Amino acid sequence: MKEVRNNARDLMKGYCKVCPVCNGKACVGEVPGMGGLGTAASFKNNIKALEDIKLNMRTIHEASEPDTSVSIMGLKLDIPVIAAPIGGVEFNMGGKVSELDYISSKLKACAAKGVIGCTGDGVPAFIHESGYAAIKECDGHGIPFIKPWEEEELHMKLKKAEETGCKIIGMDIDAAGLITLKKMGRPVTPKPMTKLREIIKSVNADFILKGIMTPDEARMAIDAGAKGIVVSNHGGRVLDSCPGTAEVLQEISKAVAGQCCVMVDGGVRTGLDVLKMLALGADAVMIGRPFSVATVGGLQEGAEKYIDQLKSELTQAMVLTGTEKASSVDINILYR
Repeated sequence: MKEVRNNARDLMKGYCKVCPVCNGKACVGEVPGMGGLGTAASFKNNIKALEDIKLNMRTIHEASEPDTSVSIMGLKLDIPVIAAPIGGVEFNMGGKVSELDYISSKLKACAAKGVIGCTGDGVPAFIHESGYAAIKECDGHGIPFIKPWEEEELHMKLKKAEETGCKIIGMDIDAAGLITLKKMGRPVTPKPMTKLREIIKSVNADFILKGIMTPDEARMAIDAGAKGIVVSNHGGRVLDSCPGTAEVLQEISKAVAGQCCVMVDGGVRTGLDVLKMLALGADAVMIGRPFSVATVGGLQEGAEKYIDQLKSELTQAMVLTGTEKASSVDINILYR
C-alpha cells in the first residue's frame, strides 16, 4: 500500500495530497478536487466523530475466527464494505488515469474480493457512460448512482442504468446543491416526496437513497419506497457545518428499526472505523476517498490491496473486541 499511495501522490498532484491521514485539513475548500466545501468542517467532522469513538478491548472469549461477511439487499459481501460512488477523475483526481480504467479497475477489484463497488455520475457524459460500461463488464455487479437531475436527464440515466444488468440503483440526493453542476448548466435539485415516490416506483431495481442525515428523512425515504439508505453528507462536499455521520447514525438506525438496509459513509478509513459504524447500527459501510487513492495509485491491484488491508484490520478489531459476526455487532463494544 505504501507503493500504491506514493504512486497516487504523484498522479494526483494538485488535486489530492494523499496525506498520511485523510482528514480534510490540507485540502480545505478544494472542490473540484478531493477536499471539503468551504471551511471543510463537514469533512473534518466526519473524521472527528469516528476518532472520538473508542473501543472496549476484550480478550476472554471464543471469537478467535470471526465471520466478517454480511448479507444486504440480496448481496453476500465478504466484508461489510462498499466502494462509494466517486467519479470525475479528470477534474477531481488529476486525469492521469482515464475514467474508464479507473472505474473498471475499482469494480473488478471489488468483484474479485467479494464486495461491490458503486459508480458515480456528473458532467461530462463519459463519467456515467464509463460507469455503466464497467458494470456491464462485471456482469451487472455494481451499483450505479445517479444525481437528482431534472426530469429528462434523470429518467434517461435511470433507463441506461437498468440496461447494465444491475440489481440495485441509487440516487445521491445529497448532491442536490452541487454548485459545480449548476455552473455547467446542468442543475440538480431536491425532490419532494411525491416526485421521489414516482422516481422510485419507475425503477425496475431495488433503490438506495444516499444523503440521509436525520431520522425523519430516513422514515420518509422508506415511505417513498427506498430499500436502502446511506447516511451521508456527501463527504463534506455540499454543505458546510454538518455533523459527522457517526454522530447521527445511531438515531437514524433506531428510527428505521430494520425496515430498510442502513449504510453509512463519511471519514471511514480503516477496518476499525468499519466496526465502529456497525456497532452504531449500520448494516454496511461505504468508503470513498481511500478507494479512489488506491485505484488511481495501483488500478485493480491497488484497490484489491486496500480491500485486503480493510479485511485484516476488521478481523483483528473483531477478535480484540470479542465480536463473532459482522452481521451482529453489539453496541457494547464501544466505550461509553
